Amino acid sequence: MIDELLPDSVVAVEAYGDDETDRAPLHPEEEEVVARAVDKRRREFSAVRACARRAMAKLGVPPVAVLPGERGAPQWPQGLIGSMTHCDGYRAAALARAADLASLGIDAEPHGPLPDGVLPSVSLPVERERLTLLSARQPAVHWDRLLYSAKESVYKAWFPLTGTWLDFGEADIEIHVSPGSASHGRFRAELLVPGPVVGGRRLGHFEGRWTVGRGLVATAVTIPHVRSQ
Repeated sequence: MIDELLPDSVVAVEAYGDDETDRAPLHPEEEEVVARAVDKRRREFSAVRACARRAMAKLGVPPVAVLPGERGAPQWPQGLIGSMTHCDGYRAAALARAADLASLGIDAEPHGPLPDGVLPSVSLPVERERLTLLSARQPAVHWDRLLYSAKESVYKAWFPLTGTWLDFGEADIEIHVSPGSASHGRFRAELLVPGPVVGGRRLGHFEGRWTVGRGLVATAVTIPHVRSQ
């Protein structure tokens, strides 16, 4: 699912259900991170890093430990950028060479409604108005969950460029549906705070893509390098 949302310069590896990635060996440094974790957390941690190491191999990079850094952001080998996501029954990692993209973020969520009371805390009033319109036109999609996932992808792309927190209310996301399809589309995130500087230019918005299928909603944001004129 994630692969179809990303440009060719990105290598994505994903896994569904319970497979060997859940029991993939960890590096000693990673073992220390989850030494006291419950089994579910340990399996998720292991599985998504197995995906990341497969992606490294496809890029010709020796597999290394992927340790959580500031605010839990994964620390990638020099010269790589990437993002990881996991939820029940799914895990994925997407990596690219830093020379090809400035940043990227991916997220996957179960395709179901957000728990009661969550939407107002993660969205703007104007976003909720748009979701109402989308729900009226295409009620089969859980637009609230899609919006939440898009916000997660935006943050994951934002943080490596800024090293700062981005609140849910600091990006206004507008979701667009692809013509002739209710399960694919794009979104645009208008940054309501000063954006990161890439290639000497301050970004005012991020662009992303989304898809729904196999009981999941998946989103991705890629930030290209801004080339000098």
